[in-house]
Amino acid sequence: GIAHEINTPIQYVGDNTRFVGESLTDLFALAEPASGLADSAAAGNAELAAAVAAYRAAVESADVEFLAEEIPTAIAESLQGIDQVASIVRALKSFAHPGSDEKSPEDLNEIVTTTVAVARNEWKYVAEMDLDGLDPNLPMVPVLSWPLKQVVLNMIVNAAQAIEEAVADSGSKGVISIATSVVAGNARIEIADTGCGMPQDVQQRIFEPFFTTKEVGKGSGQGLAIASSIVSKHGGRLGLESEVGRGTTFTIELPLADTSEVLEGGVASAA
Repeated sequence: GIAHEINTPIQYVGDNTRFVGESLTDLFALAEPASGLADSAAAGNAELAAAVAAYRAAVESADVEFLAEEIPTAIAESLQGIDQVASIVRALKSFAHPGSDEKSPEDLNEIVTTTVAVARNEWKYVAEMDLDGLDPNLPMVPVLSWPLKQVVLNMIVNAAQAIEEAVADSGSKGVISIATSVVAGNARIEIADTGCGMPQDVQQRIFEPFFTTKEVGKGSGQGLAIASSIVSKHGGRLGLESEVGRGTTFTIELPLADTSEVLEGGVASAA
């Protein structure tokens, strides 16, 4: 409901900003012929000379040349911001939609991009997001979209936190790379980060319920256990490769045909 309420005024603001931009372009187009007209009118006409001088002073005071150069840029940046807000609202509406209790063919790329947009505040300060690896020819995959979004969200949050730990206060950013593909009859989502990585003893326990390496208040140890359970009940597999100091890659493999259990009950937040 909040997303819907935001969307309507954003449309008004966007439409009106575009109108202002187009109108200003037309108004600035009048400046050059107006200047020529003033020169012609003042030539040999002492009565008009004072009016033209006043016009010239007004143009200089307003710095019309500067405005003609900078206002289109300001309008363009405003529209870019409006479009970004609108895209986040669309992603939020899609992400929050509970969907069906039964599997349906879904576009994994859309699930990824929607979740990335919703989780932007988690990663934007510490990482660049690379989605170049999303396969545009990926077939539709039978899934429960809401639980799967929770899994992807969990992976993104974990990646961002691992990078945050690695970069510390250096001011540099890491990279989160997400790719999709079809491998051996399964659809695959790979989520890789350039974070701190995990030692072998942590990797062996990372999917255990309540196991966490995070400080108190940052993690309950439930997220990855729930994610693993959701993927397993889809008939899939959640894999992990990690190296200390180099980063971690989680792989979500899902069958292209529905061979899984029915997910029962609610899905806890993956954060």
